[in-house]
Amino acid sequence: MMVQRPPYPITRKVEQYDDYFGIIVHDPYRWLEEENSDEVAKWVAEQNKFTESYLDQIPFRDAMRRRIEQLWNYTRCVATRKIGERYFFFKNDGLQDQPVLSVKDSLGGETQVFLDPNTFSDDGTQAITEIAFSHDDRYLAYAVSQSGSDYYEIRVVEIETGKHLPDTIEWATGAPAWHKTGFYYNRYDKPEEAIYTGIRQFVKIYYHRVGDDQSEDELVSEDTANPEISFALVTTEHEHSEFLIEYDSNFPGNRLSVRDMRQQNSQFVPLHRDANHICSPIDEVDGKIIIRTDLDAPTGRIVLADPLMDSTQWRTLVPAREETLDSVWYMGKRIIAIYIKDATNHAYVYTVDGTFLHEIALPGIGQILGLTGKNGDDTVFYEFTSFTQPRTTYAYNINSNTSEVFFKPELPFETSEYLTDQVFFSSKDGTRVPMFIVHQRNLARDGNNPTLLYGYGGFGISPMPIFNPTIIAFLEQGGIYAHANIRGGGEYGQAWHEAGMKQKKQNVFDDFIAAAEYLITEKYTSPERLAMSGASNGGLLVGAVMAQRPDLFRVALPAQGVLDMLRYHKFTVGWDWAYEYGTSNDRTEFENILRYSPLHNLKPGVKYPATLLRTADHDDRVVPAHSFKFIARLQACSIGEHPMLISIATKAGHGAGTPVTRAIRQTADDYAFLFHAMQWPISIPIA
Repeated sequence: MMVQRPPYPITRKVEQYDDYFGIIVHDPYRWLEEENSDEVAKWVAEQNKFTESYLDQIPFRDAMRRRIEQLWNYTRCVATRKIGERYFFFKNDGLQDQPVLSVKDSLGGETQVFLDPNTFSDDGTQAITEIAFSHDDRYLAYAVSQSGSDYYEIRVVEIETGKHLPDTIEWATGAPAWHKTGFYYNRYDKPEEAIYTGIRQFVKIYYHRVGDDQSEDELVSEDTANPEISFALVTTEHEHSEFLIEYDSNFPGNRLSVRDMRQQNSQFVPLHRDANHICSPIDEVDGKIIIRTDLDAPTGRIVLADPLMDSTQWRTLVPAREETLDSVWYMGKRIIAIYIKDATNHAYVYTVDGTFLHEIALPGIGQILGLTGKNGDDTVFYEFTSFTQPRTTYAYNINSNTSEVFFKPELPFETSEYLTDQVFFSSKDGTRVPMFIVHQRNLARDGNNPTLLYGYGGFGISPMPIFNPTIIAFLEQGGIYAHANIRGGGEYGQAWHEAGMKQKKQNVFDDFIAAAEYLITEKYTSPERLAMSGASNGGLLVGAVMAQRPDLFRVALPAQGVLDMLRYHKFTVGWDWAYEYGTSNDRTEFENILRYSPLHNLKPGVKYPATLLRTADHDDRVVPAHSFKFIARLQACSIGEHPMLISIATKAGHGAGTPVTRAIRQTADDYAFLFHAMQWPISIPIA
């Protein structure tokens, strides 16, 4: 019997051909790149309608949504910091769309609302994405993103009174950096018609004085000759020094300059000019600068630099270890170094001259999500999480090396029945790769368990164990969650990153494929019960792997993916990813990219995994045209009964600031789609 293809909406094709070094590439869906096209808007509506009609037929869709809502409904507090004599943190009572910036007068005091972003809009699509307190604890600058955009509006509040000042900064990006009664911020020129797809170049740094109009802001730094240079300006707590960091899209590291703010009209002095290496300023102590760098240390070291001496004269405070140096903090007159060992965190404390004092005893295998504190504080805060431990805030006393729980969520479910294993498998070229596997304690390894394999693999980013209540909804149905720490990340230093870049990008896909094969060989699951997911660069991963090994997976869940590798650099800040991927402007890089670009490697007549693709109409980082073109080609190429669907969120961006109600709905739909495609029996009451 012939299996019927779903009746997808018709997507028009055009005769668009591009010549890349004599190789002609057909791009029949180029018209889907047009941001303001009525025809594209109509196509989006038709695709969303088709997807909704399919998902509506899944009998347990609403039940899955209700269950995830139950799992999400618990109080969460994050990012605690002491400002003056008060304690600020973000709190969500459970199902609030956005966390509320809250305050206590003492550690045991009553929680009060300071800023509630849920009042900024009727639909929860305005989010606080950055906050910065002035060093004198007088002001708070906070950035608001609308509909998930990477463009921010910065507003200013007087901390003592809670009064909003008239200051409004538009078209900003990144976090504000305070100096005296003002702050530095990054800004692009106001975009014209193509707000969400237009290329963003020539970033500038401005200084804004509290009380001034934005038109009066002082231009501090720009590069009019190099459009693909970006900047960050870092200030220190005592405001003696400022650091200018320059990033070049053609290099993996950064250049660094410093200026002495105690000298009138001081200028930035180059401190480090080799952009092949990371050079991150931590703080300034007695005229010397603490720096984290991978210069002469692929896994990272901590050095002390004299602003008047070059890098050959830097003094090593903490030499490179076998573990990878993840982040460095200077608090309580101590250096706190966070390392990654086999994709989990360890934390060590040193004196300012590099003498090792002790390791911070962490609660288990997981990750630290940042530290907050000041140079003079004896007690600082950190958050710890794992796959089975929710984000818990600890107050850490630097002098006694002791941690006390400041806030631990009370969950409406039990996590003790789930456990996490870490395994290591061999990739295609023999490389040893780690993977976490989370499952019920009584798991039967019979090759029949629905399994969701997650990966990222790029930009030196190291995804580590983190708690997500929605995963419980998957595990309690007998599912397995697998998290592969593939190459391209930073888990084992810059060498691990470089092994998954440019000409070596195929290693990333090989690692992920090997992870899937391991899960099958070891009887965790089978191809009929295996799904994969990834977002952004992870969406590229999923798209490439489903094109290369469609036989290995039953379900694919790519989100906000970089899927058209020949044209990614032509939109928004895509040019900034050139060092990671290479571009089609170079013949050698083009030939390599063409071999794996997801859009260009889909083939007619192939039965691809059931696919639910996600993107958003306001994604101004990875533009939705990637996903539009990919699903159009996938629907045209795929044969068989597996559905090829796309869900296009409105008033949403790349993911930051997603309202809780929307996140619940999207995850529930993903799981409902996955279990339905696997024909897996669901034990959730339908009514």
